[in-house]
Amino acid sequence: MHQRPPKKFVPVPFTYHQEIELGIDSLTNLGSGVGRVDGWVVFVPFALPGEKVRARVYRNDKNCSHADLMEVLEASPDRVEPLCPLFGDCGGCQYQHLGYQKQLAWKTRQVGELMKHMAAIEFPVNACLSTEQTWHYRSKITPHFDQPRDGVIGAIGFLANGQRFRLVDVPQCTIAMDEINAALPEIRAGIRAKAHTFKRGSTILMRATGDHVETDFRATATERVGGLTFHFLAGDFFQNNPFILPAFTGYVAKQASAGGARFLVDAYCGSGLFALTLAKHFEKVAGVEVSETSCEWARKNASANQIANAVFLTASAEHIFSDINFPGPECAVVIDPPRKGCTPEFIGQLVKFKPSRVVYVSCDPATQVRDLKLLETGGYRLADVQPFDLFPHTRHLECVMTLVAEPQPVSLI
Repeated sequence: MHQRPPKKFVPVPFTYHQEIELGIDSLTNLGSGVGRVDGWVVFVPFALPGEKVRARVYRNDKNCSHADLMEVLEASPDRVEPLCPLFGDCGGCQYQHLGYQKQLAWKTRQVGELMKHMAAIEFPVNACLSTEQTWHYRSKITPHFDQPRDGVIGAIGFLANGQRFRLVDVPQCTIAMDEINAALPEIRAGIRAKAHTFKRGSTILMRATGDHVETDFRATATERVGGLTFHFLAGDFFQNNPFILPAFTGYVAKQASAGGARFLVDAYCGSGLFALTLAKHFEKVAGVEVSETSCEWARKNASANQIANAVFLTASAEHIFSDINFPGPECAVVIDPPRKGCTPEFIGQLVKFKPSRVVYVSCDPATQVRDLKLLETGGYRLADVQPFDLFPHTRHLECVMTLVAEPQPVSLI
């Protein structure tokens, strides 16, 4: 029986659920294979470059189509057996079927392609860095469940691949830390046992901290990075691959201090990760954060780690430099904004402040490249691009871009 097409389905160039054969040339930064049929672009999740596949079309857009992978007719030599039996259905991972070294190579390439296509910038990208811990690395996961039906809770897990509502039941997660997987059965059973108390669906927090797994969003969590200890609210943001953090923060420190700047501004400081791991390289450090509670944690962390040369200020991103009394040209600035990147107002005041170098850390290279164009227009030159694979087997990456201030022309008048 043929499924009826969705109401808004456009039947050109393919009919609904038409099966097509095509070769895959590359990967998007969302993890889908990209192929062409008579020059027409088709995106096929879980297909790999170099493969010939059979795919079933489910959507036609203005300049491309989207199709589900039905069969791999000629496999890539880089295709490997996924470790997780839920891979392909669970939307948490995109790359478990791709050999790990090739994952790193594609992430490196994708950063370069984003720079070229979005900003017309061609610049060498350093090879994406990772750690030996490529499985069981996540210190935090947040499984969900829907409203109970007839007093029974269904799937407890994550959204299905490419779907907005259906959850996949996840009893174990191959990228979550061993401590989390050990605690999962009991926590899942506990949620199901009190199904009658839930009027709607909910999200479960599981964060490995110290010697246990914390489920209370308001509890205090602890993470060690190098020789420093950080405390923060368990539900708040903190980079959740602890295995790579010493190398990651060490690299940011190297880039920020390379020009000999005396002062550091950490413009989205959170609970102090970069400000405090970098403090030993500078005379004084100022961390700025929109959240007063995060600022308070940063102050406590500075005190607990006996770091006396760091201060933390609460300010909105639009007025971040108003209370900074460091001379801009003697400053390095680290920015690690949310996924949406920086506002033009923030970049405007950053350029006006004129730090000698800017180290821009991003979890979304697309918004980072958008902001890179504004920084280059404001007188900054790209000096280094370094991707880090904080989330192996997923499409996500962190990218560190280092920019230096162009020398101002000397007036002879």
